[in-house]
This record gives sequence, C-alpha cells and structure tokens, in this order.
Amino acid sequence: MFAVWMKSWIEQYLKEQSRAALSLPVAEIQKWIGLLSDARERGSQVFACGNGGSAANCSHFATDLGKGASGIVAGKPTADESVKRFRVMSLNDNLPWIGALANDCSYDDVYVEQLKNFGRKDDVFIGVSVSGNSPNVVKALEWAGSAGLITLALVGNKTGNKMSKLAKHVISVDSGHYGRVEDSQMHVLHLLCYAFIENQA
Repeated sequence: MFAVWMKSWIEQYLKEQSRAALSLPVAEIQKWIGLLSDARERGSQVFACGNGGSAANCSHFATDLGKGASGIVAGKPTADESVKRFRVMSLNDNLPWIGALANDCSYDDVYVEQLKNFGRKDDVFIGVSVSGNSPNVVKALEWAGSAGLITLALVGNKTGNKMSKLAKHVISVDSGHYGRVEDSQMHVLHLLCYAFIENQA
C-alpha cells in the first residue's frame, strides 16, 4: 500500500518540479548572465547570500563560479589561464564572522556588515530567499542598492515580498513550495555558472 501512494506522490512531485523549472524566465536569466560577464570584465566583485537551503545554494554557486567558470576544470593539472576569473564571495560561508556579528550586533546584520567591508559601486549582489522577506538579506539588499551595487533577487512566488521591491533585477520561481523553489533557484544559479563553463560566455 505504501509503495502505491508513494509512487504517485513522487510522480506528482516531479511533475510540479518540472513545471516550476520550465516557468523560469529565459530572457531574465540571459540578462543576469550578461551582468555577470560585465562584472568579470571590469573586475567587480560578485556577492551572494541566503539562509538555510538558500545559503547552501549560494555556497554552491560561489564554488562553481569561482572554480569552473574561472577556468579550473577537473582532471587538468592547472587552470586555463586564458579564462578571466570571477571575484565571487558567498557571505554566508564565514561562520566565525557571522557568529560574531550575530552575537555583538544582530542576526539581521550578519550580511550587511560584511558587505560594508567589501562592497563597492558596480559590484553585483545576489540575494536568495524563498520568501523574499529574510531580514538579513533584505538589509544587505537595501545597503547594496544605496551603495551603487547592481542588485539581483532570486525569490519564490510570493506576492508583496520586500526583496522583489528592492532589487533592480528579479527572478521569481512560480511556486510557493520551499523544496521546489530551492531546486529551481539552483537551476538558475547553475545556469549562471554553466553559461561560462560550457560556452566561455
């Protein structure tokens, strides 16, 4: 009995996941790839941050953009030095710094205070959140916009979320399901990286 309804649940989950992925805006993703390409050419920094699964996705994104999209390929003894490297940082990766800021200031400040150290005009800031209302990402997004950074928000399909209103460029996944949104957000982040890995964009 368990096997019967579980099979149906898996099939329905995958169907809904495919629908969410296919709803992603191709033209906007292409625009984001262009923004990253321009940032690399002028030597600007790319920042990303989120919480929970979104934080894990940002860490993965920074790894792929900093390694594979920067010419460091598995199985080769040295990097391809003809490929210009990305300057990329996931703000949710420095746990001691996050802990210090959360303890001495507020958890809402753990990203914005790091960003104030490194962020400069025309850098790129990518905020990732399913709800689009994560206070620490919202606060970093607000500061990034005021400091002249190029602001991108990758969010779930939530009406009236703060990040969509603050960011200059927005991609919203057409789903309110946390797992499907996080999976689809990783689709977007992988596309941003593999555009360079596979096409030398």
